[in-house]
Amino acid sequence: MDRADHVPVLLRRVVDLVAPVLEHEDAVLVDATLGLGGHTEAVLRRCPQARVVGVDRDPQALESARQRLGDLADRVTFVHAVYDEIEATLAGLGITRIDAALFDLGVSSLQLDRVERGFAYATDAPLDMRMDATSGTRAADVLATYSQDELTRVLRDYGEERFAKRIAAAIVRARRDAPLERTGQLVELVRDAIPAPARRRGGHPAKRTFQALRIEVNHELDALRRALPQAIDAVCVGGRLVVLSYHSLEDRMVKRQLASRSRSSLPEGLPVRSDEAQAEWRLLTRGAEQASDEEVAANPRARSVRLRAAERLREAA
Repeated sequence: MDRADHVPVLLRRVVDLVAPVLEHEDAVLVDATLGLGGHTEAVLRRCPQARVVGVDRDPQALESARQRLGDLADRVTFVHAVYDEIEATLAGLGITRIDAALFDLGVSSLQLDRVERGFAYATDAPLDMRMDATSGTRAADVLATYSQDELTRVLRDYGEERFAKRIAAAIVRARRDAPLERTGQLVELVRDAIPAPARRRGGHPAKRTFQALRIEVNHELDALRRALPQAIDAVCVGGRLVVLSYHSLEDRMVKRQLASRSRSSLPEGLPVRSDEAQAEWRLLTRGAEQASDEEVAANPRARSVRLRAAERLREAA
């Protein structure tokens, strides 16, 4: 893939956040969602002494990143794993502490742009949606085997879809005649199931359904729930964590984790604070940062991004 085809979201801001802790010998960044390697490339150019542990569940992404990085790939350890395997990955590499961790969540440019992967609702393709296409359950399998109640839960909880029950019922009716195997079939079904007034607002009518199925197929929220504490525990004192989220379910999870770690155990206003009572982390962002209008115009995939970052102040008690 040509570099021009991949525009990393909030690239300058991400590099500015992690670079201060990576400008020393043997500094280590874990890029937990390597993708096509855009953030990693910029970090390696900015921080010549740093090295990266690049993790991705998608073998195609790892190979594309290796090609993109060229000579810089010598400073990257490429790991085929889901990001909730950070602890085991670092242990296997003999790394006890890292200087920074980066998560760029959601679906990658590679997966969106390769029609055959079935992530996009704008083009007709097989209903796959697996981030690791070598294993796991396809979206078509979910649609074929889940009960109406299970489908409703997935669409409601992971897509925040108001019409989850109607869409689930339509899926069950449709599969009695023939299995749903193509994204185009699903888009048409969702469009017909949603009331006409609702179809005219809020973006593409199938957007939330596709998000929900993708999250279910790849167990994204469960993986993130396990991964965040592992990354937080791995970062050294003075190190940093940066997370880019693309929907409210991810962002709320990140917000809760960072809020709990950045809260002191002593009431405000006390004149003396023991080291143990001080917060473990401090927030580097006020709330969630968003992309500028200029960046969104240049890179529409930045429209929904929410960035949160924090710095470790002390070891856990």
